[in-house]
This record gives sequence, structure tokens and C-alpha cells, in this order.
Amino acid sequence: MIISQSFSSTGTPACASLKTTEAYPQVARSFNRAIIGALTLGLLLFPAAKNSRGASLLAPLAFAQSAQSQSEADQARREREEEERERQREREEEKREREQEKRDREQEHLDRLQELYDDGREALDEDQYEKAASKFSQLVQMNGPQTDAALYWKAYAENKLGRKAAALTDIAEIKSKYAQSKWKKDAVALEIEVRQSSGQPVKVEDHSDDELYDLALQGVMNSSPDRAISMIEARLNKPGPDKKKAKLLFILAQSGQPKAMDILANIAKGQSNPELQRKAIEYLSMFGGERSHKTLADVYASSNDENVKRAVIRSYLLNGDRASLFAAAKNEKSESLRKEAIRTLGLTGGISELEQLYQAETAHNVKREILQAFFLAGDSGRMEKAALGEKDIDLRRTAIRNLGLMGKSDLLQSIYVKETEYGLKEEVLNAYFLSGNAKALVAVAKSEKDATLKKKAVEKLSLMGSKEGNDYLMEILNK
Repeated sequence: MIISQSFSSTGTPACASLKTTEAYPQVARSFNRAIIGALTLGLLLFPAAKNSRGASLLAPLAFAQSAQSQSEADQARREREEEERERQREREEEKREREQEKRDREQEHLDRLQELYDDGREALDEDQYEKAASKFSQLVQMNGPQTDAALYWKAYAENKLGRKAAALTDIAEIKSKYAQSKWKKDAVALEIEVRQSSGQPVKVEDHSDDELYDLALQGVMNSSPDRAISMIEARLNKPGPDKKKAKLLFILAQSGQPKAMDILANIAKGQSNPELQRKAIEYLSMFGGERSHKTLADVYASSNDENVKRAVIRSYLLNGDRASLFAAAKNEKSESLRKEAIRTLGLTGGISELEQLYQAETAHNVKREILQAFFLAGDSGRMEKAALGEKDIDLRRTAIRNLGLMGKSDLLQSIYVKETEYGLKEEVLNAYFLSGNAKALVAVAKSEKDATLKKKAVEKLSLMGSKEGNDYLMEILNK
């Protein structure tokens, strides 16, 4: 192997060359392959080492990104679940609203029927028979529950106007279509009167004579009760407006005579028409004493007329019969009558009875009515218990609203601070508004972090017109 060298000025070799092509061709090829292999290996190893160091540096960052993604996914899931719960609550609320709208429409129809009936009766009392006939005619056409009564009073008005044929037609309809009506007896008595006076002019009654008659009758009752009672009984069996007959019942009830109470009891049990029956029930509860309790209980048990049963329930308020009210509230099949009994129980202060009913009840609407009865009874302690512990959100709202009406601001403040349910916090704001508590609303508006709740508090303050609220509103404007 021949090597030629050239040196720099320092004596160090500057370059070297191999004359491989001429003397050692195989060695040259092997040497070249070794150099190429070494260079290739270096190029392969350098990126791998670099990537290894980079991977070790990026691993913590990748882990953090993965944890953040999982947290965001969990948050999104929770938000979806909350949205679904909110949609479910909205669907339930919409269902309740539809049911309430249906009940409201039905009640509106019943109210219209009652309005026509009351207008017709008032017209009769004022001797406006044409107007009365028109009102009762409309009521008959609507075919409501008072149709039989409307037919009777329409016939009565027609008879007073001299329209005998029309009166007899109405009476015939009562006898054919409403054979079991309690107005049938009155209709038959009216028919006799109409036929006896057929073809003769009808004069309007002189009401001053009736007033004198009642005064004279009261005097006879004081001096000779038996005679007065017989006269009243005879007059009650004749046709005539119930307003006049009700005065006779009142005279009977005031007397306190056993025979008078027997007549009242018989009418209360349905011997006469429903109008007088309800008046008899009312007067029995006022003047009948302990003896009337059993009579009223028998009337309630035997009657299928909701209006009569409702009159009995209201009579319990007058005589304080909580036991009978509790029985009606617990056992009555009609929801409207149950609610009537529950409300009346609240008005009589029957808190222990209401508690028993609340614990046993499962129907949402009835439990809400019981809470209203607790409100009527002034039981804020039971209202607080429901506001804090009741599982039904709507019932909690009812309790919170009632606490506001009862002026329990401290309890409401405690509920607002602890509560996480948005709808209930909003209900507390409504309760503050209902109770006129501007101070509490200002406190919420100043401290609340939730922008929507803060806005609602300010909205309510803007409607209240209180000095404290207006001062705060000026603070907002001056910022």
C-alpha cells in the first residue's frame, strides 16, 4: 500500500488518499462499505434518541390533556342530565297546567250556570218576572245540573206574567224528564195553582203585606209557639219564592221549639226543594245545638247531591264539628268535596287532624290542599317542615309561598342560602315579593352571584315601589 502525505506549515497531515483502485481494489470496496454503514447507523440512531427524549418530556402534558378531556366530558354529561331533568320538570308542569286549565274551564262553565241561576233568583225577588224567565230559559238551554230547578222557576215566572200555557208546559217537562227531582213536589203545587187561576189576570204580590205578615208571625211565635209553627208549616207547603220561605225557616230555627226543629230536620233531609234544604242545614247548624250533629251527619251520608253535602260541610264550620269534618276529609270520594272538608278543617284549627291526613295522603293535589289548610290554620311550623323536607318540588314551592304570606322572612332567608334548586330559590324571591319584603330582595340583589336570580330580584323591586327598593335601584343607575 503506497501512502502519499502532504503536511501543513505546522507539520500536521492535511490529507491522505488511498490509491485503492490500482493496488488493492477489494480492500477499498470493503472500506467504503464500512464507512457508509457507520453513517447510516448514526442517522438511524439520532432521530430515535431525539424522539425518546421528546416523548419523555411530552408524556405529562398528554396525561393532563386526557384528564381535562375526561372532566369536560363528565361536565357535558352532567349538563345533559340536568337539561333532561329540567325538560322532565317542564313536561310535568305543562301536564299539571293542562289539567288545571281543564278544571278551570269546567269550573268556569259551572260558574256561568250558577251566575244565571243567581241572576234569575234575584230578578224573582225584585218582581222582575220577564227578566227572571229569560235567565232561567237560558239556563234550561245549557242543560246543566240545575235544569230542573230552572224549569220550576221559569214556570213560576211565566205564571206571574199570566202565561199559563207556558208555565204548564214547563211543569209537564219537570214531571216527564225529572220524575225523581226534588222540585217535582213544588212543581205539582204550582200546577194546581196555575190551573185554578187559569184564564184570570195575575196581580203582582204586595211585598209590604209579606213583611207585615212576618212581623205578626214573629209576635205569635213569642206568645203561642204551637200556633205559629202550624201557620209556618202550612205556608212552607205553598208555592212561592224561596227567599220568603227562608225567612220562615229562620223564624222556626230562632224559636228553638222541638217541633220547629223537627220541621227543619225534615226539610234538611230533603223533604223540600234543594234551595230550602240548604237553608235548613245552615239554620240547624246555627241553632240546633248538639242534637243537630247527628241530623246533619245523616243528611250527609244519605245525600247524593254535592251541593247539599257541601252545605253540610260548611255547617260544620258554624258548629265546630271537627270529627265530622275529619271523617268527610278522609272518606269522601268526591275530590272537590274532600278539598272543601280539608279547607274547612283548617279554618276550624284542626291541625292534628290535618297532620294525620297529610301523612296518609298520596295524591299530589290533595296534599297541596292540606298545605293550604295548614296555612289557613296559621301553622307555620308545619309549613317550614314541608318547605325543607318535602320530596315533591311543587309542594315545597307551595309551602315556601305560604311562608312568604305568613311573613316568615327569617325562614325564607335560611331556605334561600341552603337551597341549590334554582326553581325553589326563585320561589323564595316570589315569597319575598308577596310579603312586601323589599329589604330581603335588596340583600339578594347585592349578594347573588347568579345573574338570572339577581335580575329577578331587581325586577321584583322595580314593581314594589318601596323606598328601600328604590334607593337600591338608584344605586344601580348611578354606577
